Amino acid sequence: MASEPMRWTMLAIGWLFIAVTPLVGPIPGPGGVITFAIGAGLVLKNSRWAKRRYVRFKQRHPKWGSWSDWSLRRESAKRREAIARETSSESD
Repeated sequence: MASEPMRWTMLAIGWLFIAVTPLVGPIPGPGGVITFAIGAGLVLKNSRWAKRRYVRFKQRHPKWGSWSDWSLRRESAKRREAIARETSSESD
Protein backbone atom coordinates (compact mmCIF):
# COMPACT_ATOMS: atom_id res chain seq x y z
CA MET A 1 0.00 0.00 0.00
CA ALA A 2 1.24 3.47 -0.83
CA SER A 3 2.26 5.88 1.89
CA GLU A 4 -0.20 8.55 2.98
CA PRO A 5 1.64 11.50 1.37
CA MET A 6 1.81 9.60 -1.92
CA ARG A 7 -1.89 8.74 -1.72
CA TRP A 8 -2.79 12.39 -1.10
CA THR A 9 -0.54 13.48 -3.97
CA MET A 10 -2.18 11.04 -6.37
CA LEU A 11 -5.62 12.15 -5.18
CA ALA A 12 -4.70 15.80 -5.81
CA ILE A 13 -3.38 14.95 -9.27
CA GLY A 14 -6.63 13.10 -10.00
CA TRP A 15 -8.73 16.11 -9.02
CA LEU A 16 -6.43 18.32 -11.11
CA PHE A 17 -7.04 16.12 -14.17
CA ILE A 18 -10.81 16.34 -13.58
CA ALA A 19 -10.58 20.15 -13.18
CA VAL A 20 -8.61 20.50 -16.43
CA THR A 21 -11.12 18.43 -18.42
CA PRO A 22 -13.41 21.36 -19.41
CA LEU A 23 -10.39 23.26 -20.71
CA VAL A 24 -9.15 20.33 -22.79
CA GLY A 25 -12.63 19.28 -23.96
CA PRO A 26 -13.05 21.85 -26.77
CA ILE A 27 -9.73 20.89 -28.35
CA PRO A 28 -10.27 18.53 -31.32
CA GLY A 29 -9.81 14.88 -30.44
CA PRO A 30 -10.75 12.78 -27.45
CA GLY A 31 -8.54 14.70 -24.97
CA GLY A 32 -11.34 15.66 -22.57
CA VAL A 33 -12.59 12.10 -22.24
CA ILE A 34 -9.10 10.77 -21.61
CA THR A 35 -8.20 13.41 -19.01
CA PHE A 36 -11.48 12.84 -17.17
CA ALA A 37 -10.97 9.06 -17.19
CA ILE A 38 -7.43 9.38 -15.84
CA GLY A 39 -8.56 11.79 -13.13
CA ALA A 40 -11.56 9.67 -12.15
CA GLY A 41 -9.37 6.57 -11.96
CA LEU A 42 -6.83 8.28 -9.71
CA VAL A 43 -9.54 9.67 -7.45
CA LEU A 44 -11.28 6.29 -7.22
CA LYS A 45 -8.05 4.50 -6.35
CA ASN A 46 -7.08 6.99 -3.63
CA SER A 47 -10.32 8.25 -2.06
CA ARG A 48 -12.49 6.29 0.36
CA TRP A 49 -15.37 8.69 -0.29
CA ALA A 50 -15.17 8.04 -4.04
CA LYS A 51 -15.03 4.27 -3.46
CA ARG A 52 -18.23 4.38 -1.39
CA ARG A 53 -19.97 6.41 -4.09
CA TYR A 54 -18.71 3.98 -6.73
CA VAL A 55 -20.13 0.99 -4.83
CA ARG A 56 -23.54 2.69 -4.60
CA PHE A 57 -23.39 3.48 -8.31
CA LYS A 58 -22.58 -0.13 -9.16
CA GLN A 59 -25.49 -1.39 -7.05
CA ARG A 60 -27.92 0.89 -8.89
CA HIS A 61 -26.44 0.38 -12.36
CA PRO A 62 -24.73 -3.04 -12.55
CA LYS A 63 -24.15 -2.91 -16.31
CA TRP A 64 -22.34 0.43 -16.12
CA GLY A 65 -20.48 -0.71 -13.02
CA SER A 66 -19.07 -3.76 -14.79
CA TRP A 67 -17.94 -1.53 -17.65
CA SER A 68 -16.08 0.78 -15.33
CA ASP A 69 -14.58 -2.20 -13.47
CA TRP A 70 -13.22 -3.46 -16.76
CA SER A 71 -11.79 -0.06 -17.70
CA LEU A 72 -10.12 0.33 -14.29
CA ARG A 73 -8.84 -3.29 -14.37
CA ARG A 74 -10.13 -3.86 -10.85
CA GLU A 75 -9.01 -7.11 -9.20
CA SER A 76 -12.39 -7.55 -7.50
CA ALA A 77 -14.08 -7.52 -10.90
CA LYS A 78 -11.73 -10.22 -12.19
CA ARG A 79 -12.51 -12.39 -9.16
CA ARG A 80 -16.26 -11.96 -9.63
CA GLU A 81 -16.00 -12.86 -13.32
CA ALA A 82 -13.99 -16.00 -12.53
CA ILE A 83 -16.53 -17.08 -9.89
CA ALA A 84 -19.40 -16.46 -12.31
CA ARG A 85 -17.66 -18.56 -15.00
CA GLU A 86 -17.08 -21.41 -12.53
CA THR A 87 -20.68 -21.30 -11.36
CA SER A 88 -22.06 -21.30 -14.90
CA SER A 89 -19.79 -24.19 -15.98
CA GLU A 90 -20.83 -26.26 -12.94
CA SER A 91 -24.52 -25.79 -13.72
CA ASP A 92 -24.09 -27.00 -17.33
